Amino acid sequence: MRILVVGAGAVGGYFGGRLAAAGQDVTFLVRPGRAEKIRRDGLVIKSVRGDLTLRDVQTIVAGASAEPFDLVLLSCKAYSLDDAIDSFGPLVGESTLILPMLNGMRHIEVLSEKFGASRVLGGQCVIAATLNAEQQIVHLNEAHAMTFGELEGGVSARVQEIADAMDGAGFDATISDNILLRMWEKWVFLATLAAGTCLMRGSVGDILNAPDGKRIMENLLGECRAVAEHKGFTMGPDFDARATQTLFTPSPLTASMLRDVENHSHTEADHILGDLISRGGDAQKGEHGLSLLRIAYSHLKTYEARQARTS
Repeated sequence: MRILVVGAGAVGGYFGGRLAAAGQDVTFLVRPGRAEKIRRDGLVIKSVRGDLTLRDVQTIVAGASAEPFDLVLLSCKAYSLDDAIDSFGPLVGESTLILPMLNGMRHIEVLSEKFGASRVLGGQCVIAATLNAEQQIVHLNEAHAMTFGELEGGVSARVQEIADAMDGAGFDATISDNILLRMWEKWVFLATLAAGTCLMRGSVGDILNAPDGKRIMENLLGECRAVAEHKGFTMGPDFDARATQTLFTPSPLTASMLRDVENHSHTEADHILGDLISRGGDAQKGEHGLSLLRIAYSHLKTYEARQARTS
């Protein structure tokens, strides 16, 4: 299986690097500067799961010609989706499958419209990773999981083939027979975490220790869940247990979106919060008609407007 990983950043570089180290035929679609850095220094992963330095990494830059790939792993930021499509689009063939690991749901609609729904799979990943100053991939905790499946549900032969290719790659790869529900669960969780930590400018622990902090997180979670239920996706007991453990146990956890704000960077506010709000209809009102989710989104859009003026 010929695999194209779009980008060699923290997420794509980690999973793609693990696949390449396991002997899979992996090519990274990168910018010229990143290609030169990898050629010179290798693709470097620092992880408690095992450090890795890959030499002779296969790379390709946008515009270069190549045969269509069997699988495209896509893990760009949501605001970079259109540029990513332009770069890998010419490398998609009749039998190419696209496995996106973006958050939210809009990218599924965009990719399906561009390439046809039959070429697009649902997917998500759970990993905390970043690039350091040397552009090495730094894995920040022990979680490194990918879940994927057919948008229509069930387990197909082509999805099983992908799972077989990922077997032994050194990360957790799981097929889901209801990937859309899994994606909505992650979206609800992530939107709650991002809205809460960005609005309150603190960690889960900071919020829970503040007056009414727990109530704020509970209301945000309720609003996000209401949108999912409005669209036909009901969270089950397993989700409740995970959300309670993570969102209501004091910890230093923050959303990556808060780190983006603190670093004066672009955020995925439109894709994580704005798009969720747009899908809510009457379900998304909040307590007493005052939506905390909308306040959090407005807070982030105010930040972005100020950044646009000062950058």
